Amino acid sequence: MKFRAFISLVAFILIISISLISGLGCANIVPPQGGFKDSIPPLLVKVNPADSTVNFTGNRISFSFDEYVQLESFSQHVIVSPIPKITPTANYRLNNVTVHLRDTLEPNTTYTINFGESLKDVNEGNIMKGFSYVFSTGPAIDSLSFAGNVILAETGQTDTTLIVMLHKNAEDSAVVKERPRYVTKLDGKGRFIFTNLPPGTFYVYALQDDSRSYRYLDHKKLFAFADSPVVVGQNTTPKTLYAYQDVKAGEINAPSTTGKPNAADRRIKFQTSVKNGNQDILQKFSFQFERPLRAYDTLKIHFSSDTSFIPVTGYSWSIDSTRKKLTLDYSFAEDTRYNLILQKDFATDSLGQQMLRADTIHFRTLQTSDYGKLSIRFRNLDLSRNPVLQFVQAGSVVSSYPLTGETFSQPLFTPGEYELRILYDTNMNGIWDPGQFFGRHKQPELAQPVQRKSINIKENWENEFEIPL
Repeated sequence: MKFRAFISLVAFILIISISLISGLGCANIVPPQGGFKDSIPPLLVKVNPADSTVNFTGNRISFSFDEYVQLESFSQHVIVSPIPKITPTANYRLNNVTVHLRDTLEPNTTYTINFGESLKDVNEGNIMKGFSYVFSTGPAIDSLSFAGNVILAETGQTDTTLIVMLHKNAEDSAVVKERPRYVTKLDGKGRFIFTNLPPGTFYVYALQDDSRSYRYLDHKKLFAFADSPVVVGQNTTPKTLYAYQDVKAGEINAPSTTGKPNAADRRIKFQTSVKNGNQDILQKFSFQFERPLRAYDTLKIHFSSDTSFIPVTGYSWSIDSTRKKLTLDYSFAEDTRYNLILQKDFATDSLGQQMLRADTIHFRTLQTSDYGKLSIRFRNLDLSRNPVLQFVQAGSVVSSYPLTGETFSQPLFTPGEYELRILYDTNMNGIWDPGQFFGRHKQPELAQPVQRKSINIKENWENEFEIPL
């Protein structure tokens, strides 16, 4: 029985005793209300065989706890290393849990069973975190360790859903064809540690692996690799891995170009850069289509200004490599009305859909007073690494600027709250590039979040900031 439950029972007995002694006769006895909430996770009181057992030969391990427990998603949470070919099973009843080993154990090998967040008490669901059990089929327990952390290369943030893997096979194909030797999870800060390792050389990877295949089968998932193998037992230093997606977001989300449109909605779908009837003069006007375009004809887009629809000259149109973004290249005047008259067949998407009828888009450009003046001075900026300043909103980069000095300034900048990153642009193309593992072992470019959480740029104001890196 837990201490807090014991205290509540004692309090209840004292109240009954006081009521009887007071001689109130028919007074009602009311049990204590509320009391301490149980916030203590289960406590292991016995395990058979004992933890750190050597010369282990059995196939079952029994755990007893100080209260009733439940075991949730054992196969999803629990990691056994070295990874067996056949995953162990487990059952629980009252305050007991039994793990059944279904695979032949290797000789002279130390095994670790990490329960993750699968064990919790029945009453309050308090999770027994960090609980693991170790045993060896040989005469000793391996005691070496290796630690590090994983960072998302594109953002400098962490993703705690990743797993870290140790392979013995040096071939690149091993991450596709073979299961690793050891696996561990990241903690809440993106750190990892392998314990009870034998001496040896290992190849280190991190992976987003929802299916628990322990293989790099989907290039849309996050992946990371260490530059060099780790020799455990030779003053092993922590390593930082940089995770990236090999397939860019635009390629991941590209819709299928096959199939038939819904008969109830046969209209081509797109959005424009106009917001609340206004066009940002610092950006180009653009159409963003839901599906790639099969064909488009810019002669069927008539560009004019003012309410009298005066034709505009000196502009051009361009389409990006995904054929989903059509951009107008034109220098807008401030505080001016513009019009785009679209013929119904100006664009046809990959499903053959067009507009149902001709349409007109009206918008007005913003004034210079709608913007703020921005000046940022950086301290400790490493210009040798080709830094690019990125402005981020809702997790997406909305604008970026190569930095050629410690001071960045813009006479006109769109007001709003921004997070800042510094991208170290190795190939100087102005954008973040993922890594290339197979055959090249090229690490991704790195982005560093600026320590200051965010900056708020106000309109019609001189916004000045000094930021250390």
